Amino acid sequence: MLNRACVLPLALSITCVLGAQEEKTAAKALVKSAIAFAKSNGMEKLIFETNSPKGRFHVQADGDLYIFVYDDKGTCHGQGFRGNLVGVNRWTAKDPDGVLYIQDIIKTGLSKGGGWTDYKYLSPKTGKVEPKTSYVESVNGMVVGCGVYK
Repeated sequence: MLNRACVLPLALSITCVLGAQEEKTAAKALVKSAIAFAKSNGMEKLIFETNSPKGRFHVQADGDLYIFVYDDKGTCHGQGFRGNLVGVNRWTAKDPDGVLYIQDIIKTGLSKGGGWTDYKYLSPKTGKVEPKTSYVESVNGMVVGCGVYK
């Protein structure tokens, strides 16, 4: 027989895991959509749609998903949340734990098929630095990514 005091925490844990998985799926899908858009319309249009506040790859008022685009040297070309980073070389950027996360993003994005990388970053929803995982891939020598907050 299950103890009722154990059932609620277990149910909440399962709900959190499923919600996090859905967010990761959405982030990966947004990256795939951005890459398809770049292949069809060119990198300039992808970057425009990422940097434009009304663009399809820019963070929306009620969300926290957005695209970012970096070259292989660490220069930000597209940032759907913090436009002030566009044009800035962030190769040596570290998160609060000292992780050189831009280097990790680029390395992961340029590797076979891309993948996930973990670090801490400012959340557009909370305005606080939170743990984040980002899915990244490359297209035309650029790394395109989107992350979710844990």
